Order: sequence, then C-alpha cells, then structure tokens
Amino acid sequence: MYGKARHRDPVRSTHSYTAFRYGHKWVALAILVKFPFATRPWALPVLIDVYRSPEDGQGQCRPHRTSPRITCGLLRLLLIRFPDRTFVFAGDSGYGTHEVARFCYRHRARLVLVGKLHPDANRYDPPPPYAGKERLRRKGARRPKPSQAVARAKPFTRCKVGWYGGGTRQVETLDGAEHWHKAGRNLVPVRWVFARDVSGTHRDEYFFTTDPTLAPTAVSGHYCGRRDIETTFPEARSCSGLGSTRGWCAETVLRAGPCLRGLYSVVALLLNALPESKRRGGRVARPRDGDVLRCPVCHSPAVVGQNPFATGR
Repeated sequence: MYGKARHRDPVRSTHSYTAFRYGHKWVALAILVKFPFATRPWALPVLIDVYRSPEDGQGQCRPHRTSPRITCGLLRLLLIRFPDRTFVFAGDSGYGTHEVARFCYRHRARLVLVGKLHPDANRYDPPPPYAGKERLRRKGARRPKPSQAVARAKPFTRCKVGWYGGGTRQVETLDGAEHWHKAGRNLVPVRWVFARDVSGTHRDEYFFTTDPTLAPTAVSGHYCGRRDIETTFPEARSCSGLGSTRGWCAETVLRAGPCLRGLYSVVALLLNALPESKRRGGRVARPRDGDVLRCPVCHSPAVVGQNPFATGR
C-alpha cells in the first residue's frame, strides 16, 4: 500500500509504553467552528496531507518532509487563500517545534502559534548590541528553565480558564517572556505559561506562544481547544468510512483520505444550513430496510436494502 509505514500510535501509547502500528499518518489542519446546535466547537478539516517515511522518500528520490514541515506548507497555503484573516494555530508537542515557531513568528501579523513546551527547554536573553570587535553573538545570557522557574516561584496567579470538552477549570498559572534558541537558527521570542490544576485531577502543563502579549488564560484556552480534533477522527471513521478503503495505489490513497475528511466538513456545514426544525437534534436519521427513497435529482424511487443493479437502475 502506498505511503504505509510504522508510526507511533498516540491512542494506545502511554508515558511509559510506546505502541507502534503500520498504516498512514495524516497531517490534518482543521478550523474550530462553533455551531448553534452543538455544546462544543467542531474541528472541521480543511487541508490534509500524508506523511511519508524517510525510506519512502529515498526510494522515489524525493527529499524527506517532516510533520512540522508539512504543517508549515499547509499554514502557508491557508494564509495565501485567506489574505484578510488572522489565525491562531494550536498544535501538540509534535508540531510545537522551533521550525514551526520561526514560521509563525515570520508571519506574526496574521498567525500565532500556541503549543506545548518541554519543562527543561532552553531559554535565553536577546543578544547584546554588537560592539564591532568580537564575533556577532546570536544569543544572550541563559535564563532559568521553566521547571526551575516554577520550583523557585511561590505566589501563583489563580484564574479560571477554558478546559477540555468546552468546560472551565480553576488553575494556578505562572508565565514568562524569553527567547527560544536552536543551534544554527535565530532566536524566537516566546511567552511560556505554566498551568496547574487546582483540583489535582490533571497533570501540570507547560505551554508557549509566539505572541508575547497573549494572556495566560487565552493560551490555555487555545491549546485545550485543540482536543476537539480528536473527536473528529473517530466520527469521520464511523460515519464516512475513513480507514476502510481497500485502495493501495498512490492515486487512490491520496484521493480517498482527503476527500473523506473533506466530506465530514461539508456534511457539518450542510447540517448547519438546515432549518432548526429539520436538524432532529443534530442527528442524521438512518433509513430502515424497506423504506422507499427518491433521488433528489431524477426523483426515481429506490428501496432501501435492495440492490439497484438488479433492477437496471
């Protein structure tokens, strides 16, 4: 099968055990939409691309593209197609890399990144002014790591932030504005945010954003909204048959995956366009065997459960 490789399974993996499965790894860019008939925002996929392993790229003489690099390409296309809109991109630790942060900082007028931060990430001050004698410095003095800053800090700011599933929760926050450095790359100004659940049911989290003016409550709320895409994937598999295709060639794989995810977005928008009296609580009524349905184009009748090819239709 084209594009099949061995990837980490995020559903079956834990902090102490990593599960690997064979299949496709899709990089999906979705937009959160708040529908009037839903209690939480829906993540509607708009741009999708398949990740190819390094071995697959070597066999086809094509440079390997990592998931963050594919994400930058999708974000660039989104900015080109919507020149009058601004976006906040929320990605997990796999997409909150220095490469994506540099891309979002270059387009900081229209794009903001909110991602997950490692507790021991290296942070620095901006470089001092060039004196004209020594070598040009790329970074300043080293700052304490986020985990060290949290261990030394005593007063935390308690506030209510948006949480997973559309709810709210009381958390203690601590934030700081510093610069993120990577060898051979330029500095990226970021603001990191520490969030501790007061109830103790959730582990401590570290976030960061490329917008230094973004409040800690907004940073936590934007990242918690990322979890809505985890609901989109199982719903797309159960409703549109995603993952059940038997095509193996490149044309079929590259068409079936994006089209089925795009179909999920189209159906959600059509459901929103229906009158409220015909939505039936946001559910789609499934016809039973024996019911007579008519084609919306030619109005020809068809019996549910009957093979249409047996009657010549």
